[in-house]
Amino acid sequence: MSKMKKTRKPGGGRKKLKPEYDAGKNLKEQMDAAVTLYNSEMSLQAIGDELGLNPIKVRKLLITTGVYESEVAEKVKNTFEEYRETKDYKTSILSTATVLGLSKASVTSYLPYEKGVYFPNTAEKEKISVGAERQRRYRAVRKLRTEPTEEHLWEVVLLYAGVRFKTYSGLPFTYEIRKGRNGQYTKELWIDRRENSKSLAWSSVLLARGHIKKVGEVVERPKALGDIRGVTYIYGMFCRFGLINVPDEAKEKMKKAFGKSF
Repeated sequence: MSKMKKTRKPGGGRKKLKPEYDAGKNLKEQMDAAVTLYNSEMSLQAIGDELGLNPIKVRKLLITTGVYESEVAEKVKNTFEEYRETKDYKTSILSTATVLGLSKASVTSYLPYEKGVYFPNTAEKEKISVGAERQRRYRAVRKLRTEPTEEHLWEVVLLYAGVRFKTYSGLPFTYEIRKGRNGQYTKELWIDRRENSKSLAWSSVLLARGHIKKVGEVVERPKALGDIRGVTYIYGMFCRFGLINVPDEAKEKMKKAFGKSF
């Protein structure tokens, strides 16, 4: 009579050699460290030496966070995304490599990680690191200053929700943007000055933007942006976004809150 086989318990199997190991967490930590070093103007090779990583992996980490930019990286990204609309991942990689005259490995090295990490360009800001959020704001502001469109301004306004600002007279404030029943953001900013919140219509922000003749120009006082309800808050926001500059007197008051730059 043959022996009965033991039934494997649910969830059984080979135990992890390192149960504490978390690939996604480790990758995120590497990205945060790489961004910090990259912001201090270290080269990819120097960052790799510091973190014990290959410079190519360092570049891939930085691309994933949205920090690294180059002509080749942009071409690879755009070409790959175009193929990806109609082809599977592997085929898109091979097609991109053929068109650009690169190896498969080279194409892959210029694309962000897909598994176990966040995507700074699309993820909710609550789900990304402080460093990644700061980089996201920096890139958005730079784009706004180059092309001060309504779309770019709205992107920056969303990213700066909850960030501290100061008015012309030095009063601190923040704002939040709430979502409606449909889950979409409403075009209204709620200004919080510790006591009562005041609403600021998006149309008012756009109206003030229309009074800016040149990005970075000195605007002497809030009223110069128009006789608009809540313009004192808009003035503080536009200053920090780099859309306008302010007189030295107002600049000194704002520096007390934000340091040397704001």
